[in-house]
Amino acid sequence: MSKLSDFVKTKRKQLGLNQEDLAEKAGVALTVIRKIEQGKENLSLAKVNQVLHLFGHVVGPINENDATRNS
Repeated sequence: MSKLSDFVKTKRKQLGLNQEDLAEKAGVALTVIRKIEQGKENLSLAKVNQVLHLFGHVVGPINENDATRNS
């Protein structure tokens, strides 16, 4: 599973929310939460950030050079 999916699932459970509750609080469709937690790769960055915003986080594009240096 990806770090993003693990992070969202863990945070959701820490808050005692089910997927439906998280979707409602974030203002996204339930399918968005499911796709994030399943580690799908074809997600809208804006939708992911709507969810992450609830946890005080956001994600953005990564420069390819930075990604290879941190590997």
